[in-house]
Amino acid sequence: MQLGAFSISLAVEDLDVSIAFYAKLGFEPLGDNGDMRYAILKNGEHVIGLFEKMFEKNILTFNPGWNQSAQNLDDFTDVRDLADALEASGLELIQRPEPETEGPASIVLEDPDGNPILIDQHR
Repeated sequence: MQLGAFSISLAVEDLDVSIAFYAKLGFEPLGDNGDMRYAILKNGEHVIGLFEKMFEKNILTFNPGWNQSAQNLDDFTDVRDLADALEASGLELIQRPEPETEGPASIVLEDPDGNPILIDQHR
């Protein structure tokens, strides 16, 4: 099962303070987020997203179709196929894509401890 690029999405209270903190750990911006209140940072192959007051919990995030530098992959497992495989394995999905659609879509589920997992296909 190819889940794509992995990152952790952190729920932060003050984006600027968090960016400054992670910069001291060697993280640098990955692209420009414009004036939105989030930032995607990278250190080597490690990617974190900082999201100011956008959600309550930290989220494990996977992006089918992307590598760790957010570049498109030629070969990847579509999020709809992932949803079918996850449900077939007995996992309960909180959100799943419509089966007959194409392109961007997402899956949301929780691990046994209630940690949210987002599988978010952008292409």
